[in-house]
Amino acid sequence: MSAALRDYSLQDHESTNLSQVVTFTVHERLFGTPVSAVREIRGWQPATALPNAEPHVLGVLNLRGSIIVVYDLRSRLGLGSTERTRSTVTIVVDAGERLVGLLADAVSDILDVEPEDLRDPPVGVMDSDDGLLDKLIVKNDTVISLLNINAIVGA
Repeated sequence: MSAALRDYSLQDHESTNLSQVVTFTVHERLFGTPVSAVREIRGWQPATALPNAEPHVLGVLNLRGSIIVVYDLRSRLGLGSTERTRSTVTIVVDAGERLVGLLADAVSDILDVEPEDLRDPPVGVMDSDDGLLDKLIVKNDTVISLLNINAIVGA
């Protein structure tokens, strides 16, 4: 994990009008989620499997007394199962009334996003049709898919 993520405080940027997103990779693709939704980023640890869970639900973790469900983003996005490596992380995010974990291959950075960087996903693209993508962020030649966390976790 980069030093910028370890040392980042949500209060550091409250006074600016920039929006920040945490970017991460899933199967060599770049995704993001608003930094305001991220509660912490943890190294990989095995989750306790749940019977009859969806294939993209890895199980649950005990996070300081709170039970959180961990979702394999690669599986949820139809890209196979995530291979666990030293860079694999669980991104703990606020999904409305609950915290959930999102398993990603690696965390990349925190990115400042201006309103003109945001685009709607193209019509007819699988992820946009099922609501898994909120927006696309276009920075120079890089396109980052901004995930709809509530759609990912079925909230």
